[in-house]
Amino acid sequence: MCDLLDSQPAAEKKLSRMKKLRRTLSESFGRIALKKDDNGFDEICVTKMSTRNCQGLDSVIKPLDTIPEDKKVRVQRTQSTFDPFEKPNNQVKRVHSENNACINSKTSSTGKESPKIRRHSSPSSPTSPKFGKADSYEKLEKLGEGSYATVYKGKSKVNGKLVALKVIRLQEEEGTPFTAIREASLLKGLKHANIVLLHDIIHTKETLTLVFEFVHTDLCQYMDKHPGGLHPDNVKLFLFQLLRGLSYIHQRYILHRDLKPQNLLISDTGELKLADFGLARAKSVPSHTYSNEVVTLWYRPPDVLLGSTEYSTCLDMWGVGCIFVEMIQGVAAFPGMKDIQDQLERIFLVLGTPNEDTWPGVHSLPHFKPERFTQYSAKNLRQAWNKLSYVNHAEDLASKLLQCFPKNRLSAQAALSHEYFSDLPPRLWELTDMSSVFSVSNVRLQPEDGEGMKVFGKNNIYGKGLSNIKH
Repeated sequence: MCDLLDSQPAAEKKLSRMKKLRRTLSESFGRIALKKDDNGFDEICVTKMSTRNCQGLDSVIKPLDTIPEDKKVRVQRTQSTFDPFEKPNNQVKRVHSENNACINSKTSSTGKESPKIRRHSSPSSPTSPKFGKADSYEKLEKLGEGSYATVYKGKSKVNGKLVALKVIRLQEEEGTPFTAIREASLLKGLKHANIVLLHDIIHTKETLTLVFEFVHTDLCQYMDKHPGGLHPDNVKLFLFQLLRGLSYIHQRYILHRDLKPQNLLISDTGELKLADFGLARAKSVPSHTYSNEVVTLWYRPPDVLLGSTEYSTCLDMWGVGCIFVEMIQGVAAFPGMKDIQDQLERIFLVLGTPNEDTWPGVHSLPHFKPERFTQYSAKNLRQAWNKLSYVNHAEDLASKLLQCFPKNRLSAQAALSHEYFSDLPPRLWELTDMSSVFSVSNVRLQPEDGEGMKVFGKNNIYGKGLSNIKH
């Protein structure tokens, strides 16, 4: 009896330790294993732990390589697998599974060895290049320079990939330019095949460097290389990709606010990517007002030109219409040469001078004075841009985008369903966000002027203030 009583406290202590272990396991922690994918970026395997339905108190963690494949939750990120806003240690972003895995294993025969978690990671040394470090990238050549930033073509020492380094100079008395902060904060959450990918952010005392995927040229340079209008099939693919990217950000209540050919990057395969989010804004409150000093003049909608500060996604859709016409016709739709007055006159010459019947509320806009404008009647768009008549349904789509009254403009999502795109493969509408349109069979660019796609020379992309063209 005494022996039994003496052994009771020891048994209770052991039971207490096992209960404590069980409690610890049941607090839903994740196990993460890293390995490199084909692009050299981290690939994350995550298994969420729980003791739910586990049998017995002696359940401990199995080594990762003994976990059945059906118990693992595998998350693979396309092109980039790290969050540049998290600490750079392994650049692991914690991912939680909604399915709890119950993992059992037997304790060792001695019962004295503590369970071990095996973590697989890529070999590295303290001197290995890491994300988030300035010396992890090699500058190859300057691509462009602007008022506060310089863009370089670079190469990552981490994975050997080409990148674009947008180096923003920091002024001690002025701090970081707000446009750079805005661009970085928005882009870090946008993952789409038709939006330029932000790989990394490097912050030093003198500079803030945004590391983007490298894209060879932009739509402005592409059109300059092929004057007189692009191949109609290529226009359709470029426009589809533009609308696809816009639909993605508009669904997240983000306005780009500076759509123009210089801000649409074109890869060597023909993939179009939205870039330069320095003027972009997250629009969460519909009644909020914004500055009317947005959008380059040629692509600025009439409501903004007239002083409106209350706008939504329709602001971007006017720019889409202007770019669409320019790709087909080969010249800018409304190339104002003087000032806002001249720009409005060019718009009204084609679309008609607005009044309260055609544009409810126009008289309440700050800069609308009827006596200042010539009274024009609306024309068919083909009268202004004859090449619209050469492509089925092109004029109808352009007319639904180029509406003076903002609420009449087609949304990006609705435009994707327009009959103009009816001859494209249906598979294009089923793609995931990070899938390229060129992953669909038989989708490819047509040769322009018999030359085909080319990789062009130095460009001035990736940032506000990098273009020498002023509209």
